[in-house]
Amino acid sequence: MGIEFGRDICCDQAKSEKLEWLVTNGIGGFASGTISGMLMRRYHGLLVAALDPPLGRNLLVAKLDETATYNGNDYPLSSNRWSVGTIDPRGYVNIERFYLDGAIPVWEYAVSDALIEKRVWMKQGENTTYVTYCLLRATSPVEISAKAYVNYRDYHGTTHAQGWEMGVEEVENGIRVTAYDGAVPYYVLTDTAEIELQNEWYYGFDLAQEDYRGLDHVEDHLLAATVSKVLKEGECFTVVGTLDDKPGVDGKTEHDSRKTYERQILDRLKIRGKEYSKEVAEDIDRLALAADQFIVDRSMPDDKDGKTIIAGYHWFGDWGRDTMISLPGLTISTGRPEVAASILRTFAKYVDKGMLPNRFPDSGEEPEYNTVDATFWFFEAVRRYFEVSKDARFLEELFPVLEGIIDWQIKGKRYNIKADSEDGLLYAGEQGVQLTWMDARVGGRVITPRIGKPVEVNALWYNALCSMSEFAKTLKKPSDKYESASSLALSGFSKFWNERLGYCYDVIDGPGGNDPSLRPNQILAVSLPNSPIEKDKQRKVVDICAEHLLTSHGLRSLSPDDKSYKGHYGGDQSSRDGAYHQGTVWGWLLGHFALAHLRVCNEPETALGFLKPMLGQLRSHGLGSLSEIYDGDAPMTPRGCIAQAWTVGETLRAWLEIRKLLEK
Repeated sequence: MGIEFGRDICCDQAKSEKLEWLVTNGIGGFASGTISGMLMRRYHGLLVAALDPPLGRNLLVAKLDETATYNGNDYPLSSNRWSVGTIDPRGYVNIERFYLDGAIPVWEYAVSDALIEKRVWMKQGENTTYVTYCLLRATSPVEISAKAYVNYRDYHGTTHAQGWEMGVEEVENGIRVTAYDGAVPYYVLTDTAEIELQNEWYYGFDLAQEDYRGLDHVEDHLLAATVSKVLKEGECFTVVGTLDDKPGVDGKTEHDSRKTYERQILDRLKIRGKEYSKEVAEDIDRLALAADQFIVDRSMPDDKDGKTIIAGYHWFGDWGRDTMISLPGLTISTGRPEVAASILRTFAKYVDKGMLPNRFPDSGEEPEYNTVDATFWFFEAVRRYFEVSKDARFLEELFPVLEGIIDWQIKGKRYNIKADSEDGLLYAGEQGVQLTWMDARVGGRVITPRIGKPVEVNALWYNALCSMSEFAKTLKKPSDKYESASSLALSGFSKFWNERLGYCYDVIDGPGGNDPSLRPNQILAVSLPNSPIEKDKQRKVVDICAEHLLTSHGLRSLSPDDKSYKGHYGGDQSSRDGAYHQGTVWGWLLGHFALAHLRVCNEPETALGFLKPMLGQLRSHGLGSLSEIYDGDAPMTPRGCIAQAWTVGETLRAWLEIRKLLEK
């Protein structure tokens, strides 16, 4: 079914302020907020622009506070929570309906017998947000006035004005805002409405989600101007927030352009609703649109059209591990292999001493190299791209990079990462550094250090060696050393099996010996194309994960039976980081569980059934997308980022791969 809510949700403050929408522009910028119109996060705003695409993101236009005047009566359409403890206005009580038209959020406000529509979207490739207002129904004209609140700050921060004097001046069709000398100017424009300068600070917007997260939750915004227009039935007007001094301001033209772009995304899907119910087909389409939100430009000196992947909204940039895990689902499953090739080329240029960068910092410093597994997810992403494209020229181009990566693992590199010459397994880690995806720390304390030979790292290492052998054969290059290394690693992998407990150790040969913690990392040893585990043990891994770790929204990061288990993710940063990988559910792992179950049971319908609850999550938290994490305890409330690349990518990839088997 479509993503749509009526008054029972929209007019309920507690419910409508927790349902968030997101639109993006393909260069790292975004707009986001809640159904209620309440600002709940420091990341909420109508124009969060990427000043140094895809990063350098700054909040410029915070919100529009609208009032409709009809037959002499004023009706608020917006809502605000203030630090003094009040909520004023309460415009959410006038929301008749909210829904997503594709990826575009739409509100319908009912005031007396009038019906007003509002839409928000961004222009692809530009830091430009459009907001349109249309009078769908009325017996007399309705005046709509919108207060434009602006800011200029890093999107991770909050503003306390303290006498800050911004420059606000009239220009054609609107205003230009210059926050301070040297700041990038931006604009609030309109097509046909009137605009009146204000330049007055409003103090004490209260951001409830930041309060919940133990962070500064009070912020000030500048009322820069008021935009207003009297509409007759059937008329519309548009407000534009932009960095462009001459953007297109015709709302209909720009809306049609956005809808055309969305249709092009959906037309690329390889499988569209074949034998699906209408509702499931709509959800697969929504996943494809969600997938597109993470794909952004990263211009390179030798490739102006380079691409990368934003790991999650609102606060992540492009991370190496997340990019490689999510890439197959976001690009190849959606029929966009050329985008996959671009992303792989982009990251290949940043390989250093056999490592992919884990993070490109927001502030423009050098990339950070502190991940052991991203490199091997890179191999798997290359393998999947080649499997679909048969692009031998691409494989030839990347082969020296891949070859160098393997060589670095064998001879050793940073952080004690080195293949053990005796068992062929990869050792990694040193005190104070977290190299695997379980990378949370509180202060200087690493929560799950996992020093030694982690199970998923070695499953990925074996899979990469097998892939490298096939790549070499395809290109008619020597493959002996890769076959020899994979054979040794396969034999060595048997050390992971804990016969007494009937599942794999999470880490072996660590400073404290072997770690028997029941975690989901071992599921990758079953789900990856080249599994290093015997068939009977594969089944045992799937069964133990199903019994203790499986939830409707992903796999718990630690068994509830473990004394270190934490079933709730919340509180201040220390509390949240302490729970991040100690029981919190991770959505991206559900796709791997479904594929692992398929491998050992050969029951496609059952495997697909594990994924179906995730489609319901498209209507929760981040509307039209899938969340980063969920509580380990029921009801598994969504937490973290409202839209996470690897959750969307792996759910979509697994769903389509399983569906292919059902349709043969």
